[in-house]
Amino acid sequence: MSPAEPAAPGSVRSGGRTARVRAAVLRAAGDQLAEHGFAALDLARVAAAAEVGKTTVYRRWRTPAGLITDLFIDMAEQSLPHADTGSLLGDLTANARLVTKTLTDPRQGKLFAAAIAAATCDDSAATALRHFFDTRLTEWSACVHAAVERGEAPAGTDPRAVLSAVSAPLYYRMLLSGDPLDDTAATMSAHAAVTAVSAGTFVRN
Repeated sequence: MSPAEPAAPGSVRSGGRTARVRAAVLRAAGDQLAEHGFAALDLARVAAAAEVGKTTVYRRWRTPAGLITDLFIDMAEQSLPHADTGSLLGDLTANARLVTKTLTDPRQGKLFAAAIAAATCDDSAATALRHFFDTRLTEWSACVHAAVERGEAPAGTDPRAVLSAVSAPLYYRMLLSGDPLDDTAATMSAHAAVTAVSAGTFVRN
């Protein structure tokens, strides 16, 4: 961030009391999102639940979308490392199961749906959402690179395309079709991606 750029919502002064305030506010915001959705997210109620001054919340996050943005940033910061099972199928299955676990969690699933809804109508939330997925795709790309080195995937295979192919059907089930989102769905998604990898579907031309 250059000196001329404004600070992102919630990013002013890291560490100490500021870090504790941020954690409390984001936890309260996540609870409200999970329970009531984005449309009902209210900064004053978040401040009360977090036991933080309302002025502090309005000054640092400014809008509900600002809270959503910082939630995505926090989620990216807390992301788990990629799997290393020794096989592409094992790694992609682990990835699919992690996505499924997140999306079916009573709190996290609702939070994610609300945050995605926010990203459809606010540019800053959309940017934060893309940052979150970019972080996750970058972290898990190592699994595909390793598969290429082992000879499980053709040279030139696009890791981001592979990982997107794993998770996209799972998000579709959660957000659109309502079809079961379970271990069977996760396993099918991983197997389908591996089959496509073997066929060279994701090789960049």
